[in-house]
Amino acid sequence: MRNGRSKLAVLAAVPLLATACGGGGGDTGDGSDGGGGDLSASLTGAGASFPDPLFQDWIYTYSNDVQPGVSINYQSVGSGAGVEQFLEQTVDFGSSEEPLSDEDLAAASEARGCEAVQFPVVFGAVVIAFNNPDLDGLVLDAETIAGIYSRDITTFDDPAIAELNPDMELPGDEIVPVHRSDGSGTTYVFSHYLSTEVDSWASEYGEGKELDWADGLVGGQQNDGVAQGITQNPGGLGYVNQSFAQEAGLSVAKVVNEDGNPVAPTLEATIAASEEADIPENFQFAIDDIGGEGYPIAGSNWIFTYTCGYEQAGADAIIDFWTWALTDEGARELAGELGYAPLGEGLTDRVVAELEKTNSENAAGDSGADEGADS
Repeated sequence: MRNGRSKLAVLAAVPLLATACGGGGGDTGDGSDGGGGDLSASLTGAGASFPDPLFQDWIYTYSNDVQPGVSINYQSVGSGAGVEQFLEQTVDFGSSEEPLSDEDLAAASEARGCEAVQFPVVFGAVVIAFNNPDLDGLVLDAETIAGIYSRDITTFDDPAIAELNPDMELPGDEIVPVHRSDGSGTTYVFSHYLSTEVDSWASEYGEGKELDWADGLVGGQQNDGVAQGITQNPGGLGYVNQSFAQEAGLSVAKVVNEDGNPVAPTLEATIAASEEADIPENFQFAIDDIGGEGYPIAGSNWIFTYTCGYEQAGADAIIDFWTWALTDEGARELAGELGYAPLGEGLTDRVVAELEKTNSENAAGDSGADEGADS
């Protein structure tokens, strides 16, 4: 059931002024002010493939036009590997579609000697995609999606799907479900949705970055591997981030939300879903029970840093880059163009304040961290 949630406005069309922490050298408008930045650092990050198209464009613009002295290498290895590498301290920042658990935070603190920092940077939709233009706009609900992935529903003309699509001529093709074979935040968002909506799914499969899938499914590495699995298998159907579906030219389903509305995964529907999120101070949340005009399979992407252990130049670059990505008008517009919903103004202020905790405890907590860290 839907509950009373505080609404956080997420207005992709309304830019924010880059006022916090320098904002990547100031508001660049279109993100191309010709450079002039004075930072110098080389950063590495790893994690979710869900936001990778956006992250790569952000990094390119920032390193070429905002802070040419900053090099950022983000590896799209999946959320599971991103969390693992962050906890192993082999990267400067991690990324996942699932926030760090209390156990992860405790492990990070013990290993680093100081607290970890986590904050959301963007919202996105997980779409149900297929490689058949005649099926674009096919209506599915949580029960039919769960039935497809549990192999209780094996053809597109199954009565359960036909009931939701009385005006569509459905083929009798066999459905070939495609899933992530690596540890994946996209899988977490997808399986969390099904677990909250379908009791039988919750009891048999549950939620997580990796699942014990039913027999007869096809696995793919990262979002682009699932997209490839969809296109290469007749009857292929899979869950991917909206941006990957757009890039691959895949057809997508409308999904029935909590209010019974079949909703297509548009940017506006993702924004509407993100407004349903009740976001606590520790930024550990999920987007559940989406109604109205919201698309129901939606999630966020989190970035992880530490409050100590960085050389100061690296910490300055981390804070500056993510502040720029969150507040610059051009960066926010780019997110919208790729199908991601930027954070609303109030949430952005909260996130920037959290981000600025990066390396804030360095003088007190640098034992066991980088010996060259500069307080």
